[in-house]
Amino acid sequence: MNLTTAVEGKEYIIRDIQADDEEMEAFLFSLGCYSGEPITVVSRRRSGCVVSIKDARYNIDNQLAEAIVV
Repeated sequence: MNLTTAVEGKEYIIRDIQADDEEMEAFLFSLGCYSGEPITVVSRRRSGCVVSIKDARYNIDNQLAEAIVV
């Protein structure tokens, strides 16, 4: 399951990052988004979602949300 189907307000543990692009993977890593890290979907938008990682909130698009496997 990836973040596009995750329930709002529920904490998940990131299992894997499945990105075809190394830049995308490096960007997610720079946000603190890597295997074993807890992540919460705070709210949904049409073009993406707001996530909470390590006491910070980020607005990510659907392409990034699909790459994050929880």
